[in-house]
Amino acid sequence: MKHNIPTAAYDSFTAETVEKGYDFLETLQPPYVLKADGLAAGKGVLIIHDLAEAKDELRNMLVNQKFGLASSKVVIEEFLDGIELSCFVLTDGKSYKILPTAKDYKRIGEGDTGLNTGGMGAISPVSYVDAVLMEKIETRIVKPTIAGFQKDGIAYKGFVFIGLINVNNEPIVIEYNVRMGDPETEVVVPRLKTDLVALFLAVANEKLSEISLEIDERSATTIMLVSGGYPEDFEKGKVISGLENIQDSIVFHAGTKLDNGQVVTNGGRVLAITSYGDDFREAIKKSYQNIEKLNFDKMYFRKDIGNDL
Repeated sequence: MKHNIPTAAYDSFTAETVEKGYDFLETLQPPYVLKADGLAAGKGVLIIHDLAEAKDELRNMLVNQKFGLASSKVVIEEFLDGIELSCFVLTDGKSYKILPTAKDYKRIGEGDTGLNTGGMGAISPVSYVDAVLMEKIETRIVKPTIAGFQKDGIAYKGFVFIGLINVNNEPIVIEYNVRMGDPETEVVVPRLKTDLVALFLAVANEKLSEISLEIDERSATTIMLVSGGYPEDFEKGKVISGLENIQDSIVFHAGTKLDNGQVVTNGGRVLAITSYGDDFREAIKKSYQNIEKLNFDKMYFRKDIGNDL
């Protein structure tokens, strides 16, 4: 807000300012998002379509302590509807490079249903991001973010992960993170032709502006193979077979270990299968063809990665 970077309209309220909360709700379009500001075990967010009901729930949270102390302060946020994407920036604190865009798939179930996970697959580049949208992202979001670090005296070197939502071709920031994303890394880094170590050295020595960033024109996709039951309870120690048969894909080991010479599962997200293609459809096809050669007990993956594009 301070640096005029587009994000959802929001404000926070307490029991003393509940009337102001009502006024703020009236400035927004439905649905209305109410979030308990404290820890509420993931249950403190309400999405309400009716204004009167939203006002009642706000009073419930603040005055009647619906979520206990967690809702002694409530954030009201504008609801954003659009397609999400991730923009990655590398900065040495002065200049920056924009890395390839990516889109990940967070939900465990096909059609983006079920529980959130660490990510079930990703695609780069994001097919609907054209030069016009990219220009908006750089001008309205990336530039003022890096300039904002400098204005606020934040000496920041490294990755800036910007989670965006594209609402009617207008990019809006949902979140920032100070790392690469996963599984987006498994599609973004394979598309970098410029040596990663050279980039990191340039960041450390504040010479990023002297490097020209080369990007592979091909698409890259990755599909996550996960343990049965993930993201809830799952078993470990399942033998993985077929790794030696993989062709034309990169297998990233996420939750595996060696046990008496055998590769076994050792986590919820087990392997990420990354492939290149002239477009994302070709890349996806390669990943799925190679997944058919792999097996472990209760192995699960989403079969609809990229369908929404």
